Amino acid sequence: MSTSIQNKLTANGYDGDLILMDGYDDCFVGVCLRFGQEPIAIYDRSKVIRRLMKDGMSEEEAVEFHEFNQIGAWVGDQTPAFLDRL
Repeated sequence: MSTSIQNKLTANGYDGDLILMDGYDDCFVGVCLRFGQEPIAIYDRSKVIRRLMKDGMSEEEAVEFHEFNQIGAWVGDQTPAFLDRL
């Protein structure tokens, strides 16, 4: 995680318990608060897919990889979520 994201989180009262995706700092949008649950990190889905394409995947490969390996990765109640901007 970059220092700038850590500084933003700390400045806004988050103590670092968020699960963040390594290497996707530029896709980080913010934090989602849910009643009765721990906060979770939110990533911009289209930026994540573009990042995968920049790393050499076709659009189809990037979408498939993202859906299976990132959206489909359950790492507990603080698993990051992905935002589709409309």
